Amino acid sequence: MKDSAEGVAQAFVRAINRQDVDALAELMTPEHRFVDSLGNVVQGREKMRTGWIGYFRMVPDYTIAVEESFCDGPVVVMLGVAQGTFVRPREGGQSPHSSEQDLLAGELASPRAPAYEAEVGQLPKSQGRALDHPEPRAENQWNTPAAFRVFIEDGLVAEWRVYADNEPIRERMRKIG
Repeated sequence: MKDSAEGVAQAFVRAINRQDVDALAELMTPEHRFVDSLGNVVQGREKMRTGWIGYFRMVPDYTIAVEESFCDGPVVVMLGVAQGTFVRPREGGQSPHSSEQDLLAGELASPRAPAYEAEVGQLPKSQGRALDHPEPRAENQWNTPAAFRVFIEDGLVAEWRVYADNEPIRERMRKIG
């Protein structure tokens, strides 16, 4: 099942759950499309590499728990739960995002580096967590039902489409403010 559509989609989820940006990029087509739950589109492997780095710094323990998956040719649909812990920018830092929607939408892949990013590039790791942010706090944890539609092309993820309610993380962001 390694090269099957379902196997590729599962490998992508495993890379997300390890916060392994290099593995994610290796599994993306050069023209990879990310579509968030608001319909915002980010296109391009390198833009999404930057986007995932920023997101894993914002939610360093982000994981997806797949409960069911369905495959029809090159399309895989996975149903489950997305979860993580929002961390605020390090002291004195401000996010360049103009709104919560920007932060959760396509602006994640913006070349503008959030204050919690040391630099764009490799995500430093320590037991699966980025090193340059405060320790996640329990009151900032969130989870939400989520669905993912994955289109596989030539053994790579051509499109990753998310269907999820982002209100749980937005609520944590507002509280931290």
